[in-house]
Amino acid sequence: MKPIHILILIAIYFAVLIIISYFTGKEDSNEAFFKANKSSPWFIVAFGMIGASLSGVTFISVPGDVGSGMFSYMQVVFGYLFGYFVIAFVLMPIYYKLNVTSIYEYLGNRFGIVSHKTGAAFFFISRVLGAAFRLFLVASVLHEFVFKFWHFPFALTVLISVLLIMIYTFKGGVKTVVWTDTIQTLFMLIALVVTIVLIYQQMGWGLGDFLDSKELRKFDKIFFFDDFMAKNHFVKQFLGGMFITICMTGLDQDMMQKNLTCKSLKDAQKNMISFSVILVFVNFVFLLLGALLFIYANANNIDIPVVDGVTKTDLLYPEIALKSDLGISVAIFFTLGLVAAAYSSADSALTSLTTSFCIDFLNIEKRPQNTQKKTRKKVHIMMAGLLVLVIISFYYLLDQSVISGLLTVAGYTYGPLLGLFAFGIFTNHNIKDKLVPWVAAVSVTLSYLIAKLPSEYIGGYQWGYELLILNGIITFIGLLIIRKK
Repeated sequence: MKPIHILILIAIYFAVLIIISYFTGKEDSNEAFFKANKSSPWFIVAFGMIGASLSGVTFISVPGDVGSGMFSYMQVVFGYLFGYFVIAFVLMPIYYKLNVTSIYEYLGNRFGIVSHKTGAAFFFISRVLGAAFRLFLVASVLHEFVFKFWHFPFALTVLISVLLIMIYTFKGGVKTVVWTDTIQTLFMLIALVVTIVLIYQQMGWGLGDFLDSKELRKFDKIFFFDDFMAKNHFVKQFLGGMFITICMTGLDQDMMQKNLTCKSLKDAQKNMISFSVILVFVNFVFLLLGALLFIYANANNIDIPVVDGVTKTDLLYPEIALKSDLGISVAIFFTLGLVAAAYSSADSALTSLTTSFCIDFLNIEKRPQNTQKKTRKKVHIMMAGLLVLVIISFYYLLDQSVISGLLTVAGYTYGPLLGLFAFGIFTNHNIKDKLVPWVAAVSVTLSYLIAKLPSEYIGGYQWGYELLILNGIITFIGLLIIRKK
């Protein structure tokens, strides 16, 4: 598939999104931008959240990780399922009862303004770094396979990508995102199914042959109970997945904003439960795709791409989809799926950053009515510019190890949110509000130092996702220490 064909596909794709934004953004009010007028059908939100939860990282990385991790990722996914139930029946009732626009308003109501700002700041750091990395990953693929052909600088690739997102979310905000996410999820799932079907057909298999093949059995081990010290032990991955979901969905403005656009708490809970069950199945199919990619590559002598001397399993899917003999349909749907996966998370991230900054830091609802819309639009442009700068800095100023370190730190920032919300929900204590930022900073620092301890110092134990739980516990203990008598 030639670069010009990929570019035409991307242009058509964004044309569809801009048409959707035209109809959903006609009202152009802050109520529509922040809350979609509380009118989103729950089943539309549920379907769209699949794409937003998977993102471009999952679309590329989960299939690539099968080569080393087999299907152990499903242990994390089962943890996700339980986490979504906690969100539906513990957190959502609180958010709907308080009728919040930003979920961090809860912390202000419970503890005070400093806690409110602290929670929002930790979300802001996490989401800027996380969204920038997701766009960085996909922009790198698009740059390598498309824009490099015309000698575009990477910075221009990024600028075009973010500018397109800003255009179609500029007026409608979350009201537009709810509907564009459904299109993006559809493209992603079609790409997944088409790739699997065409590959196993080329291998001379039917679906039953593939599922029963000895080649698949090399990858299909799901549960690991042997070594509790290892990262992939079931208990560690299950609990880690559960708390990752609670933190990175239930305590994350980006993921919760769409849920809060449902008409009622009951609708929002139906959305969350149905979405979570479907997501388990979709993640399993992504793992099947990963196994199939490695089987196909081995059978056809396709080498895993190497970049700067490092083997990149993340690039195996694009390598096979765009450069193998599978045919034009796989290349078309892969391109649409990749773009959809990236932008289904990026558009909601940009919208949620705008919402959080307006509500949590600028107190936009207390400003004069005639300036509120103008303020929101300025913030939206500013957030888009910030994402562009961060993504470009990843490419030109930082190496991969530094980026990985930044993302690790960003992951730690959800620990203080876990501790703050847990303390607020499960205790009746008040706290010394002004000391909360210090507790949060100490928690992140201690968690980071503990994670960096050589495993031999702690009996060979290897930290995995459960480090997030430890981070939350440290924050919880810190809040106990600063509680008011």
